[in-house]
Amino acid sequence: MNRLVTSIAGIVISGPIAVIIWPVCVYGFGQTIILSTIWSVLGGVLAFGASSIYMTARFLKKHGLSRKEYRYIKGNVKEAKSKVFRACKALLSIRHIPSLKERIELVRMIRKIYSLTKKEPKRFYQAEQFYFSHLDSTLELAEKYVFLAAQPKKNKELDLSLIETRRTLEKLTKTVEEDLYEVISNDIQELDFEIDVAKQTIKNTKESSLITGSKKWK
Repeated sequence: MNRLVTSIAGIVISGPIAVIIWPVCVYGFGQTIILSTIWSVLGGVLAFGASSIYMTARFLKKHGLSRKEYRYIKGNVKEAKSKVFRACKALLSIRHIPSLKERIELVRMIRKIYSLTKKEPKRFYQAEQFYFSHLDSTLELAEKYVFLAAQPKKNKELDLSLIETRRTLEKLTKTVEEDLYEVISNDIQELDFEIDVAKQTIKNTKESSLITGSKKWK
C-alpha cells in the first residue's frame, strides 16, 4: 500500500473537516477561539485516522489479506529492501564484461520481484523462496566476489574462487528467473484462459457466419 497516497487522501479528507469545525464551534456554539482551534485540530486528526483505517481495510479486502498477514508480509518486504539494494549494487560493481548482460538481467528480475510483491503483497507467498533463500545467496556471493576481486594481489586459488562464484551466480540467475515466473504464474494462467476464450469466440463467430451464409444461398 502506497503510504504517500494514503497520507494525501487523509489530508484531502481531514483538511476541509478541520476548516469547517472551527467556524461551527465559534459561531454555532459560541466557543472561544482557543477551544474552537483545539476541536478543529482534534476533528482533523480523527478524520485523518478514520480515513487511513478505511483505506487500509479497503486495500486488505482488495488483496484478500488479514491484518496479521499484511504485517507479516510488509515486515519481510521492508527487511528485504536493503538486501535488494545491496545485491543490485554489488552485481553491477563486478568487473567482468562477459557476464555483464546476464548480471543486468539478474538485477532486473530481482527488482521486478520486489516491486511486484510490494505493490501486490499477496504475491509474497509465491516469492518466499526468493526472499528467504535466493536473495540472501545472491547478496552474499556478489558482495564476496566484489571484495575478493578488489584485492591487490591474486593467486591461482583466488582466481578459481572467483570463477566458481561467477558460475554459481549464473545458476542463481536461472533460479531467480524461476522465482519470477512463479510470482507471475497466476497471470500467465489467466492470460492462457483469456486466449482460449478468445479463440473459442472467434471459432464460434466463424461457424455462425458460415451457417448464416449457407442459409442465404439456399
